This record gives sequence, structure tokens and C-alpha cells, in this order.
Amino acid sequence: MDEISPSLPLAVMAGEDQRFLQHHGFDFNEIGHAIKERQQGKRKRGASTISQQTAKNVFLWNGGGWFRKGLETYFTGLIEIFWSKERIMEVYLNSIEMGDGIYGAEAVAQQHFGYSAQQLTRANCALIAATLPNPLRFSSKTPSAYMLRRQTWILNQMRYIEDFKK
Repeated sequence: MDEISPSLPLAVMAGEDQRFLQHHGFDFNEIGHAIKERQQGKRKRGASTISQQTAKNVFLWNGGGWFRKGLETYFTGLIEIFWSKERIMEVYLNSIEMGDGIYGAEAVAQQHFGYSAQQLTRANCALIAATLPNPLRFSSKTPSAYMLRRQTWILNQMRYIEDFKK
């Protein structure tokens, strides 16, 4: 973590899992919202936390199915028991795909911005976080207008999280 800009975990929490520091692996509020939206015929959306995504990325395979989801639940519980939130975030930031074939904070920093993960600016971090719902569709190297709007939203959310942590 000391080799990654402190803004990146904050940006990822702002964009992906705002209650990361409060939940124990599962955000039941978001799960409830996702179920309700699905029942109303709205678009399907995920409610996975950073902890769940870490468990999937480190211990499991991509894809769906109840069996894999069950294993993800099991591993999420284990990492929440045995790892600190800082360790979960560190593993997450070093294992997630952040572009086509780009895994981890250092790789995306080098390939998209030309410097180390430690040197990423707040704006760079928000832009990276903006891509995470679909890093194969969205790019922090060549952001669309939608990505720039999402970046601005994440920057604003980062301020709220910082205020909460105080």
C-alpha cells in the first residue's frame, strides 16, 4: 500500500463500495436495492463489495452460477475474519483487471499515465475507479465524456468519505 497513491483506495471506495469500512464483507443495503431494481424490471446490476470481488479474483474463476457464488460467500467471510481492511484493499488493488490485460495499480499507472502507482494524482485515481464496473469497455487512458462525468462524481464522493473518516 505504501507504493500506491493514498487516493486510489479512497477513489475505489467512492466508486465501488462506499460502506467498505463499515460492512463485514456484504453490503445488505446494496443487495436489497439490486433485488428491488431487478423485481421492478430495471437493468441488472451487481452489489458485490470490494471484499467479495477480492475473494473472487484471488480464489475463484470468472463467471456466474450459484456454486461459484456460494464459494465466493465462503471466501469473503474468511478474508473478512483473517485479513484487515487494509490488506483486503491491497490485494484488491493489485489483482483486479483495470484494462484489457492490465492487472493491478502499478500496471495501469505505467500503461495509462506513464508513471508509478505512487505518483497517481487524485484525478488519475478517480478516473481509474470510474472504469472498474467494466474495465474492458471503459478506459482511463482514453476516457469518454461519460467517464469524465463519472470521474467528477467519484472526486466528489471521495470528499464525503474523507469527512466520514475524520
